[in-house]
Amino acid sequence: MEQAAAFLRLAAEQVDPGAPGFWRDFLVGMLKPLAATAVVAMAVALSFSQRLGLEGEMLYAIARSFLQLSVIGFVLEFIFTQQNALWILLAYLFMVTVAGYTAGQRAKQVPRGMYIAGVSILVGTAITMFLLVVLNVFPFTPRYIIPVAGMMVGNAMTVTGVTMKKLREDVKIQRNLVETALALGATPRQATLQQVKRSLVIALSPVIDNAKTVGLIALPGAMTGLIMGGASPLEAIQLQIVVMNMLMGASTVSSILSTYLCWPAFFTKAFQLEDRVFAD
Repeated sequence: MEQAAAFLRLAAEQVDPGAPGFWRDFLVGMLKPLAATAVVAMAVALSFSQRLGLEGEMLYAIARSFLQLSVIGFVLEFIFTQQNALWILLAYLFMVTVAGYTAGQRAKQVPRGMYIAGVSILVGTAITMFLLVVLNVFPFTPRYIIPVAGMMVGNAMTVTGVTMKKLREDVKIQRNLVETALALGATPRQATLQQVKRSLVIALSPVIDNAKTVGLIALPGAMTGLIMGGASPLEAIQLQIVVMNMLMGASTVSSILSTYLCWPAFFTKAFQLEDRVFAD
C-alpha cells in the first residue's frame, strides 16, 4: 500500500497539479461527467419503482468506476510522459493479471483457472501486439500501446472466460460420450473435439458478429472517440478497422490456447476424466 501511495504521489507530481489553474481546469472538466450521473439517478429510480433491489449495486458500481477512472487518469498522465519501455510492460502485465483473475473467476470450477486464463490472455495479446508493432501499425509508445493493449486484454478476458466455462460444462454434460471415446483409444483432444469446437464457437460468435455489423448498428468506442475529438470520419474508420482486426486475432489465439491448457486440468495422466473437476 505504501508503494502504491508513493506511485500515485509521483504521478500527481508529473501532471503538475501545482501549475496555475490546474485544479480549476480539472474540476471544471469533471462537471460534465457529474451531470451525466442524472441518467444513473433515472436508472436507480426505475430499479426502486420496479423493486429490483439493484439500487445499491448501481450506485456502488458508478462510484467505483468514477474513482477508478479518476485515479487511472493521473497514472496514465505519468506513464505517457515516460520514455522507459518498462512502464509499458508493467501496465500491460497489470492489465493481464487483473483480466486473468476475472476470467478465472468466471470459470472458477476449472482447476488453475486463473493461471490458464492469465497465460492464454498474455500469449494471445502479446503475439497480436508484437505483429502490430513489427508491421508498424502502431509505434511502441505508451500513448498507443496501453490503450490498444487494454482493448485487446479486455476482449480476450471475456472470450477466454466463456470458453473455459462452456468447455467444462459441455464435457460434464457429455461425460459418457467422452469416456466412451477414451475407452476406445482416443486422445483427450480427439475425445473432446466437439466440445472444444462448441465452446470456441459460442465464445467467439459475439466478436465475429460485432465485426460483421460494425458501423451498421452502432459506432464503436474508438471510432466515436476520434470523431468527437475532431478527427475526420475517414481517419476514424482506419483506426477502427485495425481495432476490429486486432480484437479478433487476440481473442481467437487466447481462446484456443485456453482449451489446450484446460486438458491437463480435465484429465489424469492415464487419460481419464478428473472426477473432482466434474463431480458436482
